[in-house]
Amino acid sequence: MSTQQSTTTGDHFSARWAVWHESRERAVRAPYGPAALVATNWLADGIELELEGVAGTWSIVDGTVVGSGLAESGYVDASGSGVGDRVTLKTGEELRDGARILRAFARDDQRALRVLDPEASGRAALLGIDSYQPDDDYVVSASFRPSTEQVDVLQADGYVSRKDLGGKLDFELGGSAFSIDADHTEAGLQVVFADTTSGVESYRFRFLTVPAPEADGATTIDFNRAYLPPCAFSDHFVCPTPAADNRLSVPVRAGERNAIKA
Repeated sequence: MSTQQSTTTGDHFSARWAVWHESRERAVRAPYGPAALVATNWLADGIELELEGVAGTWSIVDGTVVGSGLAESGYVDASGSGVGDRVTLKTGEELRDGARILRAFARDDQRALRVLDPEASGRAALLGIDSYQPDDDYVVSASFRPSTEQVDVLQADGYVSRKDLGGKLDFELGGSAFSIDADHTEAGLQVVFADTTSGVESYRFRFLTVPAPEADGATTIDFNRAYLPPCAFSDHFVCPTPAADNRLSVPVRAGERNAIKA
């Protein structure tokens, strides 16, 4: 490849990364992006709780989030209609309180009411995302091995859940061989990882989406697309943390580093 061709290829690589980076910043700074989450209120089965800043009382009934005493709340449902005294929300369903959103959330058999506020101080203070410059040395070939194993996952708030492991991604980086956990998603494979920069010059762990593997398991990992988990923008998220195999013994100076806050 000529020097001119190499330069053109590098410019195209950087330009595509810049488009991705700009779209990420728009998403996290959006009115209801991750920095807008101001509360995850865990509820109890059959016990009505009052929640700070939220009208009525809230509980879990038959696996759904139930609010009572809402007749005078001014809350509206997804259709824009005012709610009555009692409302039942399945996971993902929402109410509106002016600009705020109240959203039912589930984790295993636990239920919570989340509050998203576009006027949140954390969102107002969010200026963008500090990132490493794109570097094609962090684009590596990988091989995916499916698994039927079940694994425990430690989440950011200390909760441990159990899930089916999608499989293992085998690759080499920085002269070392790694085999890390990966899960299936609609976008391909999802990875949670840390490296020797984590908690020092980058956030304590990061997420990465890897293209779905070919029939023979072949895929490509682009660490330049490593991105911050939602809990980097709000402490009220309960992100999964990296498994032991996903804590890389080399620095990954690629992708997003930290949230930039005023």
